[in-house]
Amino acid sequence: MLSSLTTKLALRKVGLKSDSFDFSSPAANKGSDSKSAFDNDDSTAAGGWPAWMSTRKLPLTAQAWLSPVPPPVPVADCPKVGDLAPLDRDRQLSMGGGRRVVVLFMRCVGCAFAQKSFLALRAMANRYQSTGLRCIAVSHSSPEATRKWIDLLGGAWNVEVVVDEDRAIYAAWGLGLGTVWSMFNPATQREAWKEKGWLGEKVAGAITRTGSFGKQLNGNGPVGVATQQQAEDDDGFGPSTVMGNKWQQAGLFAVDGRGTVVWAQKALRANDCLDTESAVKALGL
Repeated sequence: MLSSLTTKLALRKVGLKSDSFDFSSPAANKGSDSKSAFDNDDSTAAGGWPAWMSTRKLPLTAQAWLSPVPPPVPVADCPKVGDLAPLDRDRQLSMGGGRRVVVLFMRCVGCAFAQKSFLALRAMANRYQSTGLRCIAVSHSSPEATRKWIDLLGGAWNVEVVVDEDRAIYAAWGLGLGTVWSMFNPATQREAWKEKGWLGEKVAGAITRTGSFGKQLNGNGPVGVATQQQAEDDDGFGPSTVMGNKWQQAGLFAVDGRGTVVWAQKALRANDCLDTESAVKALGL
């Protein structure tokens, strides 16, 4: 196989051995002392796969469409009205203490439907500021992408922003991945074609140009950082968590001063814009 002189010279010119693609040769056997062209330190990524097969070679916006690794905790049941607000693994969301809370779990940054929900929450937080209402937006995109996205939207104002890159808080509140139907049903596709507010390309371009990966989010509220999830992605094979994931479900919850859920809504489709007005009415405001 590949034994002609011309073929051997061509392979050597690009740095490959003549038996690189001869899987019947001893060099292709696992126990052989010889190495194939894909076994050198420069071209092999973790797990023995060729480095060119890494999903990290894809644009950040494309990686957001790939199936993500599971969250570090099982996805719980979504809390219902009358349930106590769930406690997440790292206690990033604290409820009760006499303050009424509206918490929005967003889809990935750059999503026009996430943008609509966030802007509605921000306007409501400003309108009810004098009542002591606490508004929280949870993002599973990276701190740098979340920060850039919010900057493009004009700031967080009175909304606290929590970054949950490994999606542990999402899982605690019963929010897992959506189905193919939730993404590609006719209604969602029709609404997506009508939307003009997509910011994903701008966010991805900005953080790629500046190389700002790993920076903390500058915002009004508590901030999570990339931990186990980012460490697992460092081998270059799993899709990056920078832009978040298109398949992640969104949700909106209202919690009273005693820590009890009084209103709950899980997005059934990607284009569902969550009802912040109904959430605040359930709190008696």
